[in-house]
Amino acid sequence: MEKCCSTKPKKEHQHQHEDHDHSHDTGDKSVFRMFLPAIISFGLLLIGIALDNFVKAEWFTGWIRPVLYLIAYLPVGFPVLKEAFESIKNGDVFSEFFLMGIATVGAFAIGEYPEGVAVMLFYSVGEVFQAMAVTRAKSNIKSLLDQRPDEVTVLNDGKPHTIKAEKVNIGDVIQLKSGEKLGLDGELLSENASFNTSALTGESKPDTKTKGETVLAGMINLNTVSEVKVTTAYKDSKLSKILELVQNATAQKAPTELFIRKFAKIYTPIVVFLAIGITFLPYFFVESYQFRDWLYRALVFLVISCPCALVISIPLGYFGGIGAGSRNGILFKGSNFLDVLANIQHVVMDKTGTLTEGVFEVQEIQFNNEFNTDEILKFINALESKSSHPVATAIHEYVGEIDHSILLENVEEIAGYGLKALINGKELLVGNFKLMDKFNIKYDLQTENIVYTLIAVAYDNKFVGYLTIADSVKADAQLTISKLKSLGVKTTMLSGDKSSVVKHVADTLGIQNAYGDLLPEDKVNKVKEIKAGKESVAFVGDGVNDAPVVALSDVGIAMGGLGSDATIETADVVIQDDMPGKIPMAINIGKQTRKIVWQNITLAFTIKAAVLILGAGGLATMWEAVFADVGVALLAILNAVRIQRMRF
Repeated sequence: MEKCCSTKPKKEHQHQHEDHDHSHDTGDKSVFRMFLPAIISFGLLLIGIALDNFVKAEWFTGWIRPVLYLIAYLPVGFPVLKEAFESIKNGDVFSEFFLMGIATVGAFAIGEYPEGVAVMLFYSVGEVFQAMAVTRAKSNIKSLLDQRPDEVTVLNDGKPHTIKAEKVNIGDVIQLKSGEKLGLDGELLSENASFNTSALTGESKPDTKTKGETVLAGMINLNTVSEVKVTTAYKDSKLSKILELVQNATAQKAPTELFIRKFAKIYTPIVVFLAIGITFLPYFFVESYQFRDWLYRALVFLVISCPCALVISIPLGYFGGIGAGSRNGILFKGSNFLDVLANIQHVVMDKTGTLTEGVFEVQEIQFNNEFNTDEILKFINALESKSSHPVATAIHEYVGEIDHSILLENVEEIAGYGLKALINGKELLVGNFKLMDKFNIKYDLQTENIVYTLIAVAYDNKFVGYLTIADSVKADAQLTISKLKSLGVKTTMLSGDKSSVVKHVADTLGIQNAYGDLLPEDKVNKVKEIKAGKESVAFVGDGVNDAPVVALSDVGIAMGGLGSDATIETADVVIQDDMPGKIPMAINIGKQTRKIVWQNITLAFTIKAAVLILGAGGLATMWEAVFADVGVALLAILNAVRIQRMRF
């Protein structure tokens, strides 16, 4: 059933739907064109029914009657019969098009012309609604992110020139007027500018950038004319990567979706053979066997059995879940991760950048008097310039410009410990106190009760002292933990920061399980311990430094989608605005998506099973069959699209 609801007319519908996005008038025309075959068939069907039951014209007999109904049938029936023929040529004999073709042609064969036309008419109307719902779900996902303008204004010798965005070179300067979208990633050259970042984060709150800061494709300039130096090619921009990620998300199928597809491939041939059995087997067991009656029952059985409600509404539910996430700045790499999140029992979180801002400020410096404080700080600043850690940024902000005359040799970053290098032939160590222990640096200091992050320093094999650095808890972190608890999800915080700092943050947020002073391998071991308890685990971190833990967890959630291309590549779910409140939101979207999918499965199976039994027993007509097929499909679709309207 790979081709379910993918008729050629539907492809035209999709194209027309895209036209609808661009122009209201064009959209009205395209919708009219989509329904035109059904309108023609419906009009001719009404004429036929009127001539049969009300006018009762004598001339409407013989060959004229079937010809009129055949003409009414062709606008809606021919595309389906053609698709059935194409499917058979491709080896897919038991498609839904084949089922509907047999049922309606059979109805004509036994003289049930109005019902044959009506079944195909309602089926085609249902197909149009299904096509509209699917293309809408897909285009909603795409339109949320595809905010790249086709053209940009580039400054050449101070003069503006409009060119195609994909032809802009790295290093070119773009002029961005108020209200314009930025077409490529770059560095802000103007003193400051405010941007609407909703295309990337789901948040419409303006984000003010200052000179030298990174600005990304899709951001909308809100105030004065700004200038941006392009730093990334058009195809490599953050928005291009995000758009590609979301477009490919539907390739990762959820287990429920995969099961239904496999089920349909087995189920449909069984139904066809059952219909054959319903037609002929009663001959051997029923005294007053009438071939026409049992053939009619078999045709009703075929119409009812069409699995379109399942095969369409379930993917549509997952499309809706992915779209709901995108609208809120949460990117799911596949519908399978919606299912995983719906079952998550334990969320393990990194501290820095996840629950705290990750923006450190130097609070205090405690160096031994035998060292020149200014000189050591310059050494530290030069060494930290080789690191991308937030601590390095805090030190740079405190010390100021880097002294490039300082010669650094043998620079090494030791994961979980810190940095070391040779300066003037002497070893400089900057990191946590475990780094001091690793290199046997002696110190006489009690640090357990200090609730700030400590950066220890040693130079020439002597302990210099330490800097205290503070980080603030994110505004919605406490509410996040509360919401996770209300969802019945356990929380644990892991950090390489000192235990006293970790405990202080955990107590502030209400996290019961928190562990500090952890190396990357320690985090892996902690997650293994949790998984050993048969709990499904989501890990939330930066998606890069914590790659081993992300790989070990059932689903990896990355904070900071705006900041790291590698994050988008490694994580299963990306939260683009760094707000931890999106973690329970993502879980809730997963739960609601699963709920809707199973509602549709239950609805389709229950109604179809009931009407199938009635049809086999001769108690259901083609009209009940139409409801069981098209009616159930439409109900399932309406239920599936609800998730796109929900507020989380």
